[in-house]
Amino acid sequence: MATADPRNSVPSGREALFAGFVAGVVGLALLVSAVPLLDLVDRSGRLPAAFWTMAVLAVACDARPFVPSGRQQTSAVFPSTCFTFAILLGWGLGPAVAVQAVAVAVSGTRMRHTVWRTTFNAAQYACALAAAYLVLRLGPGGLFDGAPLRWTDVVAVGGATCTWFAVNYGLVSTALRLRFGGRWWPSARQGLPFELLSTGSLLLLAPVLVTAARASAALIPLVLVPLFAVYRMARLSGEQEQLAALDPLTGLPNRKALLAEVTEQVHRHAERVARDEPDAHLALLLIDLDRFKNVNDALGHAVGDRLLVEVSARLVDVVGDRDLLARLGGDEFAIVAGGLDGVDEARELADRVVAALAEPVSLDGLPLDVGGSIGIALFPDHGEDYATLMRHADVAMYDAKHRNDTVAVYAAESDHNSAERLGLLADLRRVLEAGPAAGRTVRGGDGAALPSRLAGEAGVATGGTVRWRLRRRRPRPAPEHPDELLARILTGADPVRRRPAAPEGGTALVTPPETPVDPASAGPAPVDPASVDPVSVDPASVDPAPGGPASVGPAPVGAAPTGPSEGDRTADAGEITMYYQPQVAIATGEVVGVEALLRWRHPRRGMVDPEELIRVAEQSAVMRLLTHRVIDDVVEQLAKWSAAGVTLRAALNVSVRDLHTGEIADRIADRLARYGVSPERLQLEITEGALMADPRRVLATITRLHQLGVAISLDDFGTGYSSLQHLRRLPLSEVKVDRSFVLGMADDPDDAAIVRSTIDLAGALGLRVVAEGVEDERTWRLLYAAGCDAAQGWFYARPMPAEELAAWLARYRPLSPVPSPDAEIPRRHAR
Repeated sequence: MATADPRNSVPSGREALFAGFVAGVVGLALLVSAVPLLDLVDRSGRLPAAFWTMAVLAVACDARPFVPSGRQQTSAVFPSTCFTFAILLGWGLGPAVAVQAVAVAVSGTRMRHTVWRTTFNAAQYACALAAAYLVLRLGPGGLFDGAPLRWTDVVAVGGATCTWFAVNYGLVSTALRLRFGGRWWPSARQGLPFELLSTGSLLLLAPVLVTAARASAALIPLVLVPLFAVYRMARLSGEQEQLAALDPLTGLPNRKALLAEVTEQVHRHAERVARDEPDAHLALLLIDLDRFKNVNDALGHAVGDRLLVEVSARLVDVVGDRDLLARLGGDEFAIVAGGLDGVDEARELADRVVAALAEPVSLDGLPLDVGGSIGIALFPDHGEDYATLMRHADVAMYDAKHRNDTVAVYAAESDHNSAERLGLLADLRRVLEAGPAAGRTVRGGDGAALPSRLAGEAGVATGGTVRWRLRRRRPRPAPEHPDELLARILTGADPVRRRPAAPEGGTALVTPPETPVDPASAGPAPVDPASVDPVSVDPASVDPAPGGPASVGPAPVGAAPTGPSEGDRTADAGEITMYYQPQVAIATGEVVGVEALLRWRHPRRGMVDPEELIRVAEQSAVMRLLTHRVIDDVVEQLAKWSAAGVTLRAALNVSVRDLHTGEIADRIADRLARYGVSPERLQLEITEGALMADPRRVLATITRLHQLGVAISLDDFGTGYSSLQHLRRLPLSEVKVDRSFVLGMADDPDDAAIVRSTIDLAGALGLRVVAEGVEDERTWRLLYAAGCDAAQGWFYARPMPAEELAAWLARYRPLSPVPSPDAEIPRRHAR
C-alpha cells in the first residue's frame, strides 16, 4: 500500500512556526498580486488569442505533471511554469498569477494535495512571479511593442529568470526545513541539480514562446512537440537511473540505493538526536545467508538464483513500508530501519528476519535450509555516516558467524580492524623498520658499550663461537669505564674481585647457604622500590600473565640506547623494549633463567597492552618483523650477559605464524652463531593452541629447533587439548603450569590437584616444571612441597628492563624454603 505524502500533514511540535511561515507566504502573495489581479478584470476582454492559448495549455499540461521515475510526487515537474512565465513576459503580473493559480488548483486536485498545501503552492508561485516582474520593470520593457530586442532586454529576461528560480526554490526549501527539520543548505543542495535541469529548462523556453506569439498564436501549440520530447527523454533517463539503483535479479534496491537512503536517513535522525527525541536511532542490519555457497556448488547457480529470489520475497514480507530492504550482491542483504528507540527494537526486527529464514525453502520438492547471520549497527551509537555504519555492521555480522550465533550488535572489542588498530599496526611497522640493524655494537646489560676486548672474547664482533670462560688470574684493576653499574657487574662476576665487595652486594648466582633460611625472617628481596623504574610497577606495563600468550613477542633490548638518528626516526611511533622476569629454582633459590616479555611505550597511547599488540601483529606480515626483532634482541642480550659473566637462560614466546614455516629456525641458528651464544641458553615457549593449529607443520619446526639445541617449553599447560599426546610426542624439555591454576592452588583443592598431578606427570617424563604466577609465600611453599622445579612471579620480581635486572641480580640473595605446616596442599573432600 502506498504511503501518504508526508508534506500533506503539518508536523507535530512545530505547528506554530510552520503555520506562521505558510501564512506569511500567502499574505505576501495576496499583497503583491491584489492590484494586478484587480486590473486583470478590466483587461481580460482585451487579451489576445496568444494569451488564451498559453493559458489553456498551462492548465491542461498541469493536469498530468511529470513525475520522474523513482522519485516521490514532491519532485514533480509542472509544465505550466513555461507558459505562466511567458505570460509574465508578454502580458504582465496579473494574468500570469491568475493562470498559475488555476493550474496549481488543477494539479493539486489531481495529486490529492490538501487545501492548505495547494494554497501555499499558488502563493509561492505568485511571490516568484512578482519578484521576476520587479526585475523586468528595471529593464526597458515592451517585449510586444514590435521593436527589435536589445541586449538590455536579454539581460532583463535573464535576471527575471534567475530571480523567479531563486525565490521559488528558496521558499520551497525553507518550507521543507520547517516541515522535516534539518539544516537548510544541505537539504536545498540535495535537490538543486534536478531543479536546475528541469525547471530551469522550462523557464528558458518561455522567451521562445513569447517570440512565437509575436508572430502568430498558431505557433504556440508547436511548443508541445519539444516539451513532449523532453518529457520522454527525462522519463527514459529517470527509468535508467532507477534501474541503476535496482538489483536485476530480485528487483530490490542495490548498494547505490542503500547509500542514498542511509545518507538521507542519517541526516534526518541527526536532527532528531539534536532535539533529543526518543525515536532518534537508525539501524543498519547486514544479513549474510548461511550455507548458500553449498547450494551453488551442489545444485548450480540457477538454483542459487531462485533461492535468492525466494529469500528476498520473505524478507520483503518482514520489512515494513517505512524501512528499506536492499540486496548488496551475492547472498548479502541489508535493511535500513529508522525511528527506533534503541537496540532492542533493532534486535526485534532481526529476530523476525531470523524466523523468516528459519523455515526451509522448497525448490523442485527439495527443502533447502539456509538461515542467516545478522550484524546490527546503530546511528549514532556505532557511527554517524554510511561508511562507518556499513563497516561496523559487517564486523558485527562476522562476529555472529564466529560465535555460531544468528544476531550480533556491533561491539568495539570485536573490531580487530578498526581505524585505531590499523593506525597502531602502522606505528608498529614504523618502529620495527626503524630499529637498529644487525651487527650493532654490543652493549652490556646496563646499556653501556662493552669494551672491545670483552666483545671480542664473547665472539660477538667476529661472529665466532668462542665461549666465555672464567680463569683464575691475579687481581687486576677493573677496566676503565665511566659506567659504574658495569663495573659492579664485572666485579660480581669475577670471584677474585667479588671478595672485597661480598658484604655489600654479592653476586647474581650464589651457592645456596648451607642452612636453609626461613623467608619469614629473610625472604627474597623481589624488587627494591627505590631502584625500580615506575614503568615496571605501572599495572599497564606489567604482563598480566607472565609467560602466557600476552607476553609473546619481540622487541629491542631496553638496555641498549638508540642513536640520535634512530631516535628521530621512531619518535612518532614510540619505543619497543624487552622486559625480563626472573625464573628461580625453588629448592635452591638460584636464578636459573628469565622470560623475555614485550613492552611498547606508544607516544600517544602510553604502554600498549601486550595482548592487543600481538593480536594486531598476528593478522599481518608485521608479525614476521616482530619475531625477527625479538630474536635479535634476546640473543644479543644473552651475549651481553655472557660478556659480563652472567649465565642465564632466556625464554621467549613465539606465535602460531612463526611455527608454520622453518624461517624461525634459520633465524635463530644464524643469530646464535653470529653472537656466539650457546643454543642451551635460549628457550622457546609454545602454547597448546599453536600445536592444535597445524600439528604437522608445527612439529617439523619444533624438531628443527630441538636439533639445534634450543630447548622447547610447553606454555599454559592444562588450558589446551590433547596435552598428554603432546607430552608424549614432542621434543619438550619443560612444562609451564598456567597461572590460572597456580594463583588459586592455596585455596582451591581442584587447582591444587591439577598443579600437583601436572608436576608428578612431568617429573615422570623427565621434564622440568615451571610454575608461573607465584605471588605469595604460601604458594611458593606449596610448590616446593609438590616438587616443582622453578617458579616465576611477583613473589620474586616483576618484569623489568635489562638494566634493572642487572641491579636486581646484584642485590638478590638466594633463599630456600623450609618445611612448614602451611605447605600442605589442600585436598578435596570426598563427594
